[in-house]
Amino acid sequence: MKRILVTGATGQIGSELVPALRNKYGNQNVIAAIHSRKGDPEIFDSGPSVTLDVCDAGLLERYVQEYEVDTIFHLAALLSSVAEEKPNTAWEVNMSGLLNTLEVARKNNCAVFFPSSIGAFGPTTPRENTPQDTLQRPNTIYGVTKVSGELLCDYYFSRFGVDTRGVRYPGIISHETAPSGGTTDYAVDIFYAALKQNRYTSFLKADTRLDMMFMPDAIRAALELMEADLNHLKHRNAFNITSFNITPQELAEEIQKHRPDFSIDYDVDPVRQAIADSWPKNMNDLAARKEWGWNARYNLETMVKTMLEKLSKKLSVKAGRTS
Repeated sequence: MKRILVTGATGQIGSELVPALRNKYGNQNVIAAIHSRKGDPEIFDSGPSVTLDVCDAGLLERYVQEYEVDTIFHLAALLSSVAEEKPNTAWEVNMSGLLNTLEVARKNNCAVFFPSSIGAFGPTTPRENTPQDTLQRPNTIYGVTKVSGELLCDYYFSRFGVDTRGVRYPGIISHETAPSGGTTDYAVDIFYAALKQNRYTSFLKADTRLDMMFMPDAIRAALELMEADLNHLKHRNAFNITSFNITPQELAEEIQKHRPDFSIDYDVDPVRQAIADSWPKNMNDLAARKEWGWNARYNLETMVKTMLEKLSKKLSVKAGRTS
């Protein structure tokens, strides 16, 4: 990777991936493509940025050629619960945006990173120790776009030789960006609530078990996969990766070790609960471990400790014990 374009650069992943890429490859070599000027001003100030609607293939190609881009991290997408509210828009952004990216990559000899998700699975997928290769019949528009994206990336590699690579992310927890419409966003919301109100109302049931990952691991996974030896990659796209799996109750209990007065209650959102119930409880990521050496560095305990420390500084509140 020498010149990199990141679409969705101010989203949950992009806002932390762009600084990591700039730190590694140089500020001027990482172009942040954004839909609007909202977001962290550091993204705009620390290196080149452009305004881009990923459904505009002509403008996308113009930027790729103008900046001599050789790698595209395509992150622009509508997330799960937002996509359910706007299925037509989700299809247009998630699928047309990806197709445009792959076509531009094909014509300009670019590599492409595409993040898939646990949402690419469905209620008929084995939910325990979900295999790398298994039945995928998602019942959400977000899941449909993700599994379609996986197949489209495979097609562009096998048909045109485009170097497409990607992972299936679990829920991602971050202290940098606010929740943006994902079903697993409770695992971010809960920290803000713990520090501001000392209580949280979960929209998922107490025993809803899902895979999660701390953002530093998610960023590192993307970088490591794109730098991996092509000859070692059997799957290339849609690698299962995970770090730890938790329920809202278990996460609350870990937070209570630091803030004993923190409490949680439940007001279940049937739409998001149905989405969560269709996803794996835990994924098998052995293929990623074998093919490019994936290994998570954060567990539940270290994630919670770091989240409370970082967010307390951000919100100017105490991270420690309240009783």
